[in-house]
Amino acid sequence: MFLALKELRHSKTRFLMIAIIFVLISWLVFILSGLGNGLSTLAASTFKTMRADYVVFEQGSKASMSKSLLSNDLSAKLAEMPNVSAVSPMGTIMASAIKGSSKLNEDKVDIAIVGINPGSFLEPAIMEGTGLASDQMTKVIVNETMKDEGFKLGDTFQLDGSTESLTIVGFVKNQTYNHVAAVFTPIEEWRKLAFAAPGSDKGVKDPVNAMMLQGKDIDRNTINEQLSGTDTVTRAAAVQGMPGYKEENGTIMMMLAFLLAISAFIIGVFFYVFTMQKSNQFGIMKAIGAKNGFLSKAVVSQVFVLSLSSIIVGILLTYGTAAIMPKSMPFMLDTRLVLTYSIVLLVISLLSSLVSVRTISKIDPLKALGRVE
Repeated sequence: MFLALKELRHSKTRFLMIAIIFVLISWLVFILSGLGNGLSTLAASTFKTMRADYVVFEQGSKASMSKSLLSNDLSAKLAEMPNVSAVSPMGTIMASAIKGSSKLNEDKVDIAIVGINPGSFLEPAIMEGTGLASDQMTKVIVNETMKDEGFKLGDTFQLDGSTESLTIVGFVKNQTYNHVAAVFTPIEEWRKLAFAAPGSDKGVKDPVNAMMLQGKDIDRNTINEQLSGTDTVTRAAAVQGMPGYKEENGTIMMMLAFLLAISAFIIGVFFYVFTMQKSNQFGIMKAIGAKNGFLSKAVVSQVFVLSLSSIIVGILLTYGTAAIMPKSMPFMLDTRLVLTYSIVLLVISLLSSLVSVRTISKIDPLKALGRVE
């Protein structure tokens, strides 16, 4: 470590260039991870935060709410299944909210209407106002992001293409669906909105999109066998079944993978070139008794110090960037993700230094001593 630090101080400019490149790479990795986390949260936070363990869909719907249609009569049968502690129906539709009586296009706000049973385990915690009530069908609770659109407690808004109006009685946090604010309404009101067109319910009695289950070690195969036409999945699988969710996250992960591979290549090449330039010096050190292990530790220590410092600077830059980003930007830093990618970057850097270590072990002291610089 002493030799590594001494050389870092001696060749400041050379190592500073590598550090700047690695800072930019780590900064970009953290920015992409925050963007990916923000997009996935915006797409499915309603599903991710709900207190459900399993979801029952219509068979063949591929765990998609928009393709599934079940009867609410299934609730009683599901409640009798082994290990099922609670059952609650849920439905979703996309809509546009128009504030007040205005019909101007610029006043329309895209929303996702989520139908649930008031007071059930699916109702999110209220951060302001009151919760849903079974005897007040047009009273809704909405995600706090609607405040940014000018909505406030007590406001009434009309749905585009409908004569129905809804009144905000409460605000909730981190409840978005398909990248828009979630609006929670009693399931009966949701049915009225979702199946306003005659025959759109396909003759299903008290239709819902899915049944949410609470319980540990629920046997999904038993449910699917005993209740024909159903497909029971975990909540995580239901999140993956949301339209575009896998593709969106797959794109971000591919970009991160390429970026990590590029960082490994850059660090490896830089230190390999440095090692080749110093092969004569390494040869002399070997000739006077320095072991391969000693020299290898010096190189690895250099990579470790340089990478760790660059990653720390990259983290600071990322949090600084997050502080000045607009609220509309789907960016969310997760401390666990930041730590995970920091460790990954550090490990990749150390592994890339093994190319230099292998080069050092092959240096012949006699040949190195005979070289002329």
